Amino acid sequence: MSAKDKEGSDTLSATLSVRWVHGFPVKKIAFINNNTICYPCGNFVVFMNIEKEKKTVLRCMDGKVGSVATNIPFKVVAFSDQKFQPFIHIYNFPSLTKKAKLRGNAHLDYTLLEFNYSGIYLASFSEIPEHEVTLWDWKKNVILCRRSQPGLSVGQMTFNPKNWRQLCLSNTNYISVWNIERFNKDHYFKPKSVNLPTEDGTFIKEHVGLFSQGLKDPSYGPILPFSAVAGLVGTEAETFKPKDHFRPLLHPVVHCWNSTNELYVCCEEGHILLINGESLLVTILSPSPVYEDGCTSPTMMSSEEYLRKGENYSKIKNINTMVMHTEGVFVSGHDGILYSINIKENKYTIKDHINLQTSVKNIVFSPDYTQILLQTENGSVFSYIFDEKPKLETILDASGGKIQAIDFVTFGNEYCMSITVLGEFYIWMTEDGYLISRLCLYTEVSGMACCPSAFSVAVGTTAGYVLFLDISNIKSPRVVHKILLTRSSIQHVHFDQHGAFLIVGTSDKHIFLLSSKASEAFKIIGFTVVSGTILQITTVYNWETNMIQVMVLAESSENKKSKIEMFTLTDKVSTDAAKYSDERGKLKNELFARTLYEIDHPLSSAVLDFSCEKIFGFCSHVPYICIYGIPHKDSKNIVLKPEIKIPSKHYGTGMLYLSYHGQWLASIAKDGILTIRDSSNMEPFARIQCHSFQGNGIQSMIFSLDGQSILVNGQEDGALVCLKWKSIEGLLIHNINEYFQNLVRILNKNLLEQNISLYHMQDVQLFLDSLPEDTTYFKKEASSQADSKDRIYDGEISWLQQKNQEAIIRETKEFSQKKKILKEGIKILSRTIQYMMEENEKVPEISQLKQKEFSLDVEEMQKLFDEGEEEVERIKKETQMENLAKKYLCHLLKEECWHSMNVKGRSLKSFHSLLEVKNFPMKTRSPEELRELETVLQLRKTENTGYKLRKEIVELQPTILSKKVHDEEEDDEYDEEEEEKEKKEGNLPNYLLGSLSYELGIETNMLYNQLELHTREEKINQIILLKDIIYNIKIQFNKDFNSVYQQKEIEILRVNERNKNIQGIITELDIEEQIWQPVFEDSEKPERILFVEDHEIKVERILTPWEKEQAELAEKLERERLLLSQRDNARRRALMDMMGGVLEVRREDILRMVIPQPACMAKPDTLWNEEDKKQIKEYEKKVKDLNDEKEKYKRSLDAELRKIQNSIQETTQLFDDRLKTLFKSKMKCDNVIFQEELKIANLTFSLLLDEELQTREIELNDFLEKKKKEKKFAAYEIYKARDELESYREHYDSFLSDDKVLERGFKKEFTDLQSHLTDILHKLFKRRPRQLKPKQEEVPGPFGERKGSAQMQEEYFAEVMNAMEEMDNPNNMPEGLELPSWTHFCALRRTKIESEQRVKQKSLIMLEMQAFIRKRTEDDEKLQVDIEKICQEIYVFQEEKMNYQLNLTIQLLLTQGQVEVENYQFLLDFADSILINRVIIEDINSIIRFQGQKKVTRMIESKDVHKGIYQIEWEHKKMEMEMEDLNQKAWDIQMLFFSRDRQKFLNEPNYEILIGYHMAMMEQNIAIMDKTHKREVEAFKKLLKQLGKFVHQRELANYTLSCELQDELVTVNERREICNSLGSKLTYERIAKERYEAMLQQQKLTDISRSQAEEIVILEAEVERLRMKTFPALIQM
Repeated sequence: MSAKDKEGSDTLSATLSVRWVHGFPVKKIAFINNNTICYPCGNFVVFMNIEKEKKTVLRCMDGKVGSVATNIPFKVVAFSDQKFQPFIHIYNFPSLTKKAKLRGNAHLDYTLLEFNYSGIYLASFSEIPEHEVTLWDWKKNVILCRRSQPGLSVGQMTFNPKNWRQLCLSNTNYISVWNIERFNKDHYFKPKSVNLPTEDGTFIKEHVGLFSQGLKDPSYGPILPFSAVAGLVGTEAETFKPKDHFRPLLHPVVHCWNSTNELYVCCEEGHILLINGESLLVTILSPSPVYEDGCTSPTMMSSEEYLRKGENYSKIKNINTMVMHTEGVFVSGHDGILYSINIKENKYTIKDHINLQTSVKNIVFSPDYTQILLQTENGSVFSYIFDEKPKLETILDASGGKIQAIDFVTFGNEYCMSITVLGEFYIWMTEDGYLISRLCLYTEVSGMACCPSAFSVAVGTTAGYVLFLDISNIKSPRVVHKILLTRSSIQHVHFDQHGAFLIVGTSDKHIFLLSSKASEAFKIIGFTVVSGTILQITTVYNWETNMIQVMVLAESSENKKSKIEMFTLTDKVSTDAAKYSDERGKLKNELFARTLYEIDHPLSSAVLDFSCEKIFGFCSHVPYICIYGIPHKDSKNIVLKPEIKIPSKHYGTGMLYLSYHGQWLASIAKDGILTIRDSSNMEPFARIQCHSFQGNGIQSMIFSLDGQSILVNGQEDGALVCLKWKSIEGLLIHNINEYFQNLVRILNKNLLEQNISLYHMQDVQLFLDSLPEDTTYFKKEASSQADSKDRIYDGEISWLQQKNQEAIIRETKEFSQKKKILKEGIKILSRTIQYMMEENEKVPEISQLKQKEFSLDVEEMQKLFDEGEEEVERIKKETQMENLAKKYLCHLLKEECWHSMNVKGRSLKSFHSLLEVKNFPMKTRSPEELRELETVLQLRKTENTGYKLRKEIVELQPTILSKKVHDEEEDDEYDEEEEEKEKKEGNLPNYLLGSLSYELGIETNMLYNQLELHTREEKINQIILLKDIIYNIKIQFNKDFNSVYQQKEIEILRVNERNKNIQGIITELDIEEQIWQPVFEDSEKPERILFVEDHEIKVERILTPWEKEQAELAEKLERERLLLSQRDNARRRALMDMMGGVLEVRREDILRMVIPQPACMAKPDTLWNEEDKKQIKEYEKKVKDLNDEKEKYKRSLDAELRKIQNSIQETTQLFDDRLKTLFKSKMKCDNVIFQEELKIANLTFSLLLDEELQTREIELNDFLEKKKKEKKFAAYEIYKARDELESYREHYDSFLSDDKVLERGFKKEFTDLQSHLTDILHKLFKRRPRQLKPKQEEVPGPFGERKGSAQMQEEYFAEVMNAMEEMDNPNNMPEGLELPSWTHFCALRRTKIESEQRVKQKSLIMLEMQAFIRKRTEDDEKLQVDIEKICQEIYVFQEEKMNYQLNLTIQLLLTQGQVEVENYQFLLDFADSILINRVIIEDINSIIRFQGQKKVTRMIESKDVHKGIYQIEWEHKKMEMEMEDLNQKAWDIQMLFFSRDRQKFLNEPNYEILIGYHMAMMEQNIAIMDKTHKREVEAFKKLLKQLGKFVHQRELANYTLSCELQDELVTVNERREICNSLGSKLTYERIAKERYEAMLQQQKLTDISRSQAEEIVILEAEVERLRMKTFPALIQM
């Protein structure tokens, strides 16, 4: 048997269908009729009958439903699918049959769909990447027109209900009206943007981008538009606006049309705008408050009441939606209040209707305008009915959020249930999805499961609670028990198949085991901890051994590998729970046969096969479903390898689920596809897409117990889908039915007992008592419910905490005696250490121990020390990085501002004044600059040489010829004069240079004349030459500065040398006089700033170890030197004792000389002898002589001191004088440099203006070309339209002529009748039925009937034809007329009426075409006006450009004299003015006026002469044209054509009969041609059918070949795998297997040792913890 036959024989097949769908609207809802609404929900469009509360579902086969629009007149709904290259599907309601499938240019999605009011046309908008608006004729599946505007984003799109040819598109920054123009069968979009006002309510004038304002600046040329200044060209130049011109505009939020073709727009700022649909004029409406008592004036109220009521009627902000009604405009928004706004003229009043207390997203009226639906942000829908007593009803309540978990009620064939994130619990009828009951838990829910053996439901919350619900009474579920397991979130809630145990998984890797029996009060058996984050829990019940195998899939947080833990449960676990758990409630692993397996790759889901021999796993990173074999218990292999890999045909992470009988394996993923496989051979037999990848696919699914129903919950689309089997093979359903019946018999044994226990359990108080009874309260915010877990039972402790506390109390009682012994030992040890510390304080300081030596907690001290060291290192690193950054910045600054400077900037200060002169800092010119300068100089030399040669050729040639007449002496004199003249002409006049650079000796002969700078190149060259002049000026001044600077250095050296002499003299004279010491300041020597001296550092320097060693070595050497210098030196001691320390007495030492006293002066005077008196006289004489010498020496020293000081003063004063001269030179250089820089600035400005003018010229030319292209296209459109109009006119004329032929040929049809009967019939032929007045039916709503013009015309024509039935009655037949003639007459009359109707329709179409041509002609004329305006602008611009290029800006040096100024520049300060004689100026002015009058007179005379010439020429041309007209008329008269038809008309007496005969012949020919055409069409149809059959045969053949090719490819792949597997060598396999076993053995031993080491560490830590609990710290604080 072939592979294909085998596959066909083994493969089962089944088909799933949608039973019902529940969900809430995420997008806007819409009415399809008065009682039915529709909204998208995931992959479905839900139709809901409001009155009957019945839902109908329409499934989108191509993915998630995008935009939805309803067509009320035709009762159809249109929606788009969200896929690549989406379609727009249109279905009938209620039959839900497809009417059309539209395919446009959209690539990703249609964001908006909208039908017009009459339902004939459909508009769509696709945003990215097309940004295209499309108009459809959905009945014909034809795109009428489309237009793309890149960057356009639209939030709302609406048709004008009164005029389908207007479409409004808006978003928060933009609103525009798109007019739809029609020309015969062609349609065109013509969008117009609305000029929105600013936030303060003012309007901004439209910015003229390219046209100048006609302003001129006499000094700086024309004032150009900002786009030219910005250098923009093209479209950017047209739309460019400066930043200062931007002002914040109003932000439209929502809009609606009124019945007068006007738009109402609500803005974010609270304004309401009124926009005219034709002119697009915007009016800001102002509020006019009307209070409850009807008065509009606050005079009758108190001020407080006025302020209170006035606040309610101010601007309405945060509006989300608005809709038009006959009573006004209804709006609502974030505040949840429904307002009605009554607008009269430019005022509006506001009235409140109802407050929902939650944000309203959309409001919509029913087609009969009797009720309004309000849709909130969370998806709830409320109905507000306008009656005498308005009432509010809840249609959909989505306050609970998205669905979190789903399950079937016990036995699973009648009821199912769901629960939302915020705790809304629902029970649904499985058959039709009818809501049975509802219970609000008021807490955030994370999981739910229903017990198979009882009518109880377990709900897990994020607060750690497990709630148990009694659902034995389906209509009133109640909470009967709650358990706080842990403070962590509960993630998984799972019952085993037998319903004996409840397994709960939490976010902190704990698994709790509870009894599922209500008779045991859902007792907690214990908990265990897994090795990773819990992903899924599955159980398998063995009916033979009554054992439950539990498998937990966990994800390791370290290496992202998956781990599978398995353990076994028995009934004994529930009966004797204390035996299987320790005192802390932790389950004992050895009693549960717990095993751990690892998988090398991550899994997102795994389920255990019912035979407990294999595991099905869904891979996370690859699209495969793997099957893993479970090793035997004795096997040491803990790493599972995939035995079989099957492509999942999903993308994204997914989940696996097994049916209750274990034979169906379901897989779901983010692609939204549900696939069901046979678990035995993994072949898929059912597949359905009930969700989409745009909503992140499917969150969860569940099989019913009997397998007849499947519940599927979406991840983000909020859709709950119930599936059923549409077709399924008998074998598939037989197995699960048999399992279901057996399981029900088993479960019914304990069901009654558990239900009785549930019945006797009391209700548990929930977190909130009940909902408020106020009917106006509809606010169920997620935050108020989700945060309830933070405020409930704050004092309640979890079961886990309670177990830990009980264990601690037991341990405390058990080890109390040991704790007392430890405390006594600690006290003794503390006293001993205290005594040791006291003894330590008594010993000498050098022998004392540090304080930390007495600390017993050495580890903590070391830890604190290490932390301090780490902090120090961190601060050091941060400081080093900061210093490095500062050094780098310093390096950059130094390189940029110091090293790059060729001449460093420095100053020079005077000695005796505050005068300071600075040099010019200069950078070295780059090679490019030097190259440019050299090029310009060479060019100027060439130009000057060429100019001289041309001048010699033109001017000096006559002079050379005349030289032959003169003698040689005259020739020599002439040559000398010419040389002097050339020298004078070589340089420009001083007043034309514009600066005083010539006074500084700078060469200026290379400069251009300022009056000749016209081209751009000349201006650039002039700038380069001026920069060179500035550079030379600075170089020249810096040379003088350097010479003066060197002189100051010399002077300071001289002053320092003289100060040394002054210091010696002052020391000799022993006087206190301050010495003037000149020094260079930092500004004079700036390089000193770059170096830091030691005395500038105020903080202590931190030395490196090497620097410390060097400092100690230097200090040691200094001490040795001092010791050597202090040794005894006999020579120095003798010199000091005998000669005063000098070998020779100098004159300078006279002041230190002292005459020694004789020895006798020590005796009293009475004891002196003569010899003594003689010695004393000699001593006194010597002293007097010495004193005289000292006085003389002091006077000489003083004179020398004054002389030196005077010389210092003189030399420094001379330097100051030279510095003043340098300062004057600096001022002059600055003046010249500023003058040259002013010229450079003017030239630069002129270059910039040249660029702007060039840009402006390019802008205008581009804009002109653009307008010309538009004009050409418009002219082509007009030509094409006129051509079509002419052809249509001919068509219309043919119809009109046919109609007239019918009327003229009437009598010919009845030639056999009598004349009076013919006249009567002719009168009846012209009679028409009376025009029926349309019935004035009251149409609800502001826009009237939903009928288009074409539909109304069809109805009118049908009424006319119905009226013709009465006129065709034989009772109205004239007497004497036979019935066949009357029947023929009635047929002719009907034909005539139909012809008239066709002519009327054609005439309307022709009028529309003429209107279209008229509009295009107007547009063409506007383009022509724009072109003329642009041409005028170009002409004016060229005039201004020429004037600017000819009127140069030059710089002149003015001397003192009279200067004429304008009045606005007239000055009143004449301090620096001089007087001159005004007669001179008046004489010159009179001469100018006289010459001007003469010129004006001559110009007037010339003008009159030219006028006469033009008048004569015009008269001459006029006469020539008249002559040509007369000649043409004469020629026409001569060549007048008189055709045979005209001759026949004049000569033939029976001309009409002849024409009728010709027409009859033509009709026969036409009939023959029609028959021939029909035969040809039939022949072609037969040929087309034959070709279709042939194509079908070819397709079948291709399909057969493709199937055979697929089988061959499978066979080839199998053979390739077999060859690859047989190709490896056996030796290598044996070696690899041995190595692999050795590695596994080593890994197992390593794991065992690691686990033992971890247990030892844990035990040691536990012992240490217990020891430290009773071990006081003796650290001295």
